[in-house]
Amino acid sequence: MTHNYYIIDTSSLIELNKHNPMDVYPGVWQKMEQLINNGRLLAPKEVFHEIGNIDDQLHSWTKYQNKLFVEPTPMQIKIVKDILEKFPALIDINRKYDSDPWVIALTVELINDPQMKLITIKHIVVTEEKLRGNRIRIPFVCQEYKIESLDIIGMFREEGWKF
Repeated sequence: MTHNYYIIDTSSLIELNKHNPMDVYPGVWQKMEQLINNGRLLAPKEVFHEIGNIDDQLHSWTKYQNKLFVEPTPMQIKIVKDILEKFPALIDINRKYDSDPWVIALTVELINDPQMKLITIKHIVVTEEKLRGNRIRIPFVCQEYKIESLDIIGMFREEGWKF
């Protein structure tokens, strides 16, 4: 049996909240919280900081999701440096926070964790960014690292969720 673990980008959380507000679609957010509490939905701490600069309602929710956010590790810092050496266009240097390389670095670290290899686990990046030619976006860099990426609706389908 394969277990999917999802590493989510800021864009997916913002889109989810925009189209499925918490007060109107509580079931969607309960399912998200179940994934978080089961340790199967993760995000780098940079996503938390990015959301704090963009969306107040979502930021309030994220403050209570202690299991969602992963602090950067020395390995992630090394991986981010490697990613940015190969793909400097991945980040916008004018933004205070840019979680994109951190999302990929967390995924790479998890894929290479020997503990995670004891059972069949698939690590999937969740982002609303799309693969467009050679534009340096999360899906393009994921492809280079042989990491699957999909959007939030794709994650719902993978999980078999119906609302």
